Amino acid sequence: MEFRTQVPIAPQEPKIGYSSKVLLLGSCFVENIGKKLDYFKFPNLLNPFGILFHPAAIHNFLKRVKSQHTFTEADIFYHNEAWHSYEAHSDLNSVEKQEILNKLNAAVEETAGFLRSTTHVIITPGTAWGYRLKESGEMVANCHKVPQSNFSKEITEAQNALFETAAIVKEMNPKAQVIFTVSPVRHLKDGFVENQLSKAKLITAIQEIVASEDHCAYFPSYEIMMDELRDYRFYAEDMVHPNKMAVDYIWEKFKEAWIALEASEVMKRVDTIKKGLSHRPFNEASEAHQKFRRDLQQKMEKLEKEYPEIKF
Repeated sequence: MEFRTQVPIAPQEPKIGYSSKVLLLGSCFVENIGKKLDYFKFPNLLNPFGILFHPAAIHNFLKRVKSQHTFTEADIFYHNEAWHSYEAHSDLNSVEKQEILNKLNAAVEETAGFLRSTTHVIITPGTAWGYRLKESGEMVANCHKVPQSNFSKEITEAQNALFETAAIVKEMNPKAQVIFTVSPVRHLKDGFVENQLSKAKLITAIQEIVASEDHCAYFPSYEIMMDELRDYRFYAEDMVHPNKMAVDYIWEKFKEAWIALEASEVMKRVDTIKKGLSHRPFNEASEAHQKFRRDLQQKMEKLEKEYPEIKF
């Protein structure tokens, strides 16, 4: 007898392999998937503007990429002894004006080049609730601890922003596969009912896009968390974010759907090497450890020769 419900996972095409290039944009959950791809040495680019929760923020970033926008002082502001951009996460903040401009422009340039040759784009919005800057009327990606009175909070339909996001990907790279997924992280600061409304708007919008666009697909990470992992032992201490066990489980489901079978064997070899590199011996000078290091080096060189995309 099966004592849990399981979300059906259908095999998807085109698969992700070691010749693929994956661009990942969105919430903190897409960071979990990106870190898994990075660990196993798949070519990827993860959140060049940092974490972006709202569909409008993801869309605005790709609009900048498409137009090859050059950020200037007019696009940033000074607050709490640092420079910020309302379009990017605080990870890009800097105490130096030129440094943040360099970061923003480098991210746009890198993403433009990467997107033109990418094979898959994973887009993971986290919430339909957003903050609009009263002064400009623009939806911001991050409030950067600016007083709340400067913003109006609203919930959006999300479909237009997500549809236009997929359209930009297709325009810049007609061969790229878009994989939408909704972050399973619950935004309970918005309220319990409000969080459910937000997720419903995201899911509804994405389903309508997937139904109409051949280059778009949906991966049910939110549904896996809610229906298969509906127990607090799968949550972090804040009872909101999925813990490592949950992330690992959802990653296995993602592999089942999207990762090429032949890549799975390479992943095992990468994992063995990575674990070997992190090994801490009792005696580094011992002959046994030196042999272990030589064997590990040979494994690395052999794998890099077979798969030039992999670099340790």
